[in-house]
Amino acid sequence: MYLLGLDIGTSSIKVSVVDVDTQKRVATAQYPEEEVEIKSLKSGWAEQSPVDWWQNAVHAILQLNATGIFNPKDIKAIGIAYQMHGLVIVDKEQNVLRDSIIWCDSRAVDLGAQAFDAIGHDKCLQEMLNSPGNFTASKLAWVKNNEPEIYSQTDKVMLPGDFIAMKFTGKITTSIASLSEGVFWNFDKDEVSKEVMEHYGIDQKLIPDIKPLFSIHGSLKADVAALLGLQQGIPVSYKSGDQPNNALSLNVLKPGEVAATAGTSGVIYGVSNELTYDPESRVNTFAHVTYAKEQKHTGVLLCINGTGSMYRWAKHNFAPHLSYAALNDLAATAPIGSKGLKVLPFGNGAERMLNNKYTGAQLLGIDLNLHKQAEIFRAVQEGIAFAFRYGLDIMRENGMQPKVIRAGMANLFLSEVFAQTFVDVTGVPVELYENDGSVGAALGAGIGAGIFESPEAAFTQHELIRYLEPKNSEAYEPIYAEWKSLLNKAL
Repeated sequence: MYLLGLDIGTSSIKVSVVDVDTQKRVATAQYPEEEVEIKSLKSGWAEQSPVDWWQNAVHAILQLNATGIFNPKDIKAIGIAYQMHGLVIVDKEQNVLRDSIIWCDSRAVDLGAQAFDAIGHDKCLQEMLNSPGNFTASKLAWVKNNEPEIYSQTDKVMLPGDFIAMKFTGKITTSIASLSEGVFWNFDKDEVSKEVMEHYGIDQKLIPDIKPLFSIHGSLKADVAALLGLQQGIPVSYKSGDQPNNALSLNVLKPGEVAATAGTSGVIYGVSNELTYDPESRVNTFAHVTYAKEQKHTGVLLCINGTGSMYRWAKHNFAPHLSYAALNDLAATAPIGSKGLKVLPFGNGAERMLNNKYTGAQLLGIDLNLHKQAEIFRAVQEGIAFAFRYGLDIMRENGMQPKVIRAGMANLFLSEVFAQTFVDVTGVPVELYENDGSVGAALGAGIGAGIFESPEAAFTQHELIRYLEPKNSEAYEPIYAEWKSLLNKAL
């Protein structure tokens, strides 16, 4: 018996099949091989086509089936993880009305700030746990204000994973966790926020049916089953934003447990049993995958927009013909501190942890006679690790004190330089595991379909790959202080 998991990422679609008995991945595929472009029609804008997501998902699943490692008819449930905070709107015929305004788009920052003031800072933070910011509700308000013809045709508002589930099943659903990601949810009253909806003038009819996150969100349509070689009627039984799902994939389910990821964006995500919030909304609190009205588990999320995107930019512009593995090896030949070269990796939209300010990415202290490729790529990885430290210190201010951080052996954590620098700069040991978002989504599908009796039962065979402890914290502390001083000047 198998489970299918999809990770609808910004760069590509990754899919995996997991064996229920071993809880291990048996096959995986990714499409496309090259990173998907982010459309930026204006500075600070970021859009992608939901139709392209679906087509890429189809390609990835067909590639997966072509491995011949498993029988697609033995897949019993589908789970979906997706890039958070994106806006997808469809009409009554489920046609997409415009490209998705995705997570790193900054156009709604001012609208969110106005809503924060109008609704009241204390009310927003105490009841929604966040400022409306540039989250999904504010993105929808931007469409309403600037594209009224499109808004008038809107029948339902979705996040990216809801759209992919709709394509599988023809049904449109959401969950408390998804609504909280969009700052549509009032945690104090446990309902859709009337304050946000009324301030923006949004009709609550646009919100889909609310279902438990682990539940049947629809059954696979006959035509889609035929297209993909799957069994008609199997359920889509799990949908989660990528960061709560990453935490699930790492068995981060209990209060006090913390996960990290360093993909296109960088995230530290800690589970809490309190309705906590940052007074400046620099880190954000959403409903965790295990949130329930009787057990209010939340996820405190630090997001850095410019992590993998910063490294990708450096690769494409300084060493386009080298692989990421070769770049990591090259970075390891440079010394700690990159001979004084510093990088601020904040060039992918307004950063919430910087109070929604945009500094642009910066390469500072260049010595034309001293710095070469090795120093550039080490400085980029160090700059990203410093950004994580800056954000973790904000989380610490808000009561999150991780004793260990779990991460998947993927993306920047594949780099020895980055992984060790992360540990040295934060001062927190890291456990590395094999699971990734697509595996987490597959295991989530097993939980939602009742194949596993509980979330904990899906991780009885979870295995640690590596454990990293701080080695060079003293050496990095003054270097980090210099970096932080440069950031403060940029702000």
